[in-house]
Amino acid sequence: MTFIATLILAFGMSMDAFAAALGKGASLHRPGIKEALRTGLIFGAIEMLTPLIGWAIGLAASHYIMAWDHWVAFGLLSVLGGRMIMEGFRQTADEPCEAPQQHGFMVLALTAVATSLDALAVGVGLAFLQVNILFTALTIGAATTLMATTGVLVGRFIGPVLGKWAEVLGGVVLICIGSTILIEHLGLMS
Repeated sequence: MTFIATLILAFGMSMDAFAAALGKGASLHRPGIKEALRTGLIFGAIEMLTPLIGWAIGLAASHYIMAWDHWVAFGLLSVLGGRMIMEGFRQTADEPCEAPQQHGFMVLALTAVATSLDALAVGVGLAFLQVNILFTALTIGAATTLMATTGVLVGRFIGPVLGKWAEVLGGVVLICIGSTILIEHLGLMS
């Protein structure tokens, strides 16, 4: 695989993380570069590890992983998105919108795992190609770190405009990402 092909793969794999981070950033109270980078590093590390895990699994279990990864991603993203929507609607009109300063590690990690399950399947596919898996995984992780960090920072500007609806929108985005993953894997989208 050429360097350009690896970059295209890496940024393609990071688009879901960007969308999820955008929603996460919008639901925070003015996230700074430190929080954006923290989120980006969590997403990037997980996105780097999943193709390595997939590559290690290789042929033996590839059809089992590919048979269920989209359902797991859909379920995780739907639960996380539903939780965000419920939290957004819990705020009353009289209650000031008090956005958190940062998201908990587990929330970010679960979101990152859900958006990176496709990288697990890609890793399985890479086992059949002659690629430098470490370089490819590092490139995917770096691209995801960059995209997720950017997503949180862009979300910073969207959040104040949306107010309390930012968390609801972030939840809807997560559910849409999960639904898109499911629809694509079921072959309902051409």
